[in-house]
Amino acid sequence: MSKRVFVIVLDSFGIGEEPDAAAWGDEGSNTLCACATSAEFSIPNLTRLGLLNIEGALESAYQHSLAPIAAPEGAFARMQEQSQGKDSTVGHWEMAGVISPRPFPTYPQGFPDEVIKPFEEATGRKVICNKPYSGTRVIKKYGREMVETGALIVYTSADSVFQIAAHEDVVPPEQLYEYCRIARAQLVGEHGVARVIARPFKGEWPYRRTSRRHDFSMEPTGTTMLDRLKEEGFDVLSVGKIFDLFAGRGTTDHILTKNNPDGIDKTIAWMDRDFNGLCYTNLVDTDMIYGHRNDVDGYARAISYFDQKLPEMLAKLREDDLLMISADHGCDPVTPSTDHSREYVPWLVAGPRVRKGTDLGTLPTFADLSATVLDYLGASPLGVGESRLGAILVS
Repeated sequence: MSKRVFVIVLDSFGIGEEPDAAAWGDEGSNTLCACATSAEFSIPNLTRLGLLNIEGALESAYQHSLAPIAAPEGAFARMQEQSQGKDSTVGHWEMAGVISPRPFPTYPQGFPDEVIKPFEEATGRKVICNKPYSGTRVIKKYGREMVETGALIVYTSADSVFQIAAHEDVVPPEQLYEYCRIARAQLVGEHGVARVIARPFKGEWPYRRTSRRHDFSMEPTGTTMLDRLKEEGFDVLSVGKIFDLFAGRGTTDHILTKNNPDGIDKTIAWMDRDFNGLCYTNLVDTDMIYGHRNDVDGYARAISYFDQKLPEMLAKLREDDLLMISADHGCDPVTPSTDHSREYVPWLVAGPRVRKGTDLGTLPTFADLSATVLDYLGASPLGVGESRLGAILVS
């Protein structure tokens, strides 16, 4: 009989500072408790699964009314990141069994000439900006110049990213993607950034970004859960930016999404599909639209909307299905910083075979998730992380 595992990543939904948070400038961060300061926050279904029972999740200086419940219906834990990073790439890779011992390069002063000049030569276009910038502010400041001159807006952030923004009427998206491929091929070795990102925009000034963003990631540096499952004949379905984060590796079918509601709907639709293996979903709006813009109410609404849809997902689980909910890092929308935050992430596991109220405590790596998925599906282990299947399942 086939088995299905659904892993849903609530992008950046951290649950409290990790022990080394101060070294990353993130002391005091707790994305969960930050959201709870908003009147828009309502999570009865995540609460029933055990989110608020997770060790340390409610320890925060924020004033909130969250409290654990007496009888959670899922298994739950918090996971600590071992990788040297706090971005989506290293977070998803570690969740899938690849730990990154060295951080990707970042460019708080912009990219050096040895990066920019070869890129200009290869594309035949001048680069403007070349600084860390907010994605909405950068097109407001440099968008007119881009439209008038055809120059490419290149910018970065606190993350290891090389972002290229261009107006769709001047540089069609497919051409912008080709420029990103050029950059991706050049940005290796010392300048091997985690992601090259296409950021198309359109309309009249101050312009608006479109849904045609596309990420060009580094390939994972080791064998991932996705690779192993595909190699051994399992189905590996990806929803949203999972395909991009793994550079297209390890999936047997994928579908891109416009926003979180679209990603949720597409995941629910795939719950009606017969397959044997993994469905891996990323819901990015919490991070991209709300966390980075310090929009606590928007973040709270996005998590609350997911919570509203959660019963529909749970109702579609078959006897041998598991639903896992986690995150890849934090992005506390209340702190002054607009960057990711170094936080523990939640791990909730639900399904007919899950032992209710199983408290797994604090786990030493995100890779325990992939070890458990591979164990449950009967695939060969990666040798990274520890399977928690024995504690999670009813005997």
